[in-house]
Amino acid sequence: MPYTIPRHVPDTTGHVQLPPGGPVAMPSAPPAQAAPDPTSTTLAVLLIGPAGAGKTSVAKYWADHRRVPTAHISLDDVREWVRSGFADPQSGWNDHSEAQYRLARRTCGFAARNFLANGISCILDDAVFPDRPVVGLGGWKRHVGPGLLPVVLLPGLEIVLERNAKRSGNRRLTDEEVARIHGRMAGWYGSGLPIIDNSQMDVQQTAQVLNDVLARSIASPPSW
Repeated sequence: MPYTIPRHVPDTTGHVQLPPGGPVAMPSAPPAQAAPDPTSTTLAVLLIGPAGAGKTSVAKYWADHRRVPTAHISLDDVREWVRSGFADPQSGWNDHSEAQYRLARRTCGFAARNFLANGISCILDDAVFPDRPVVGLGGWKRHVGPGLLPVVLLPGLEIVLERNAKRSGNRRLTDEEVARIHGRMAGWYGSGLPIIDNSQMDVQQTAQVLNDVLARSIASPPSW
């Protein structure tokens, strides 16, 4: 018996049409004398730092404790969606691993824009180097928009080495690689971006300082 297509099939998928995601605009401070409140404002934040700086832990805590819906988008988590053919930089940096990082950043940017288009804040974390502006901050600005607020998390080298030693799997780097990355991150000093030295802070304290930094960034956005 031939199969015929019914004239009307009810929508049972629960699909909801989302508004298109576009570049996030620069956040504006509230009027009058009230100080901007970063805990109840829709924001897009980029948390920068070396391996072992605590980016993921701080980003998760910050997102968990906001007054408005907030998503945490981890570059490493997205990159590890690749199972077969995963290019691990620990095995040697090459064009394949570089391409997977670029793909992960574009994917994170697309996700961030869709969250923001639906009123959900987001915080992204990435080890962005100051000496690679096209791939780093320039790339994130293209992917998310000029309203993205970058903040650098940069504890001392000893702290970073200690935290990295507690990591496992492909996220744990050699001491030499950690020191090299940390040295390159020092280039953020003098860049104009806000820098948090969380060497003597726990996750909760760092998140509070991050709120203070973001309040200043909303009132006077950094030039980048």
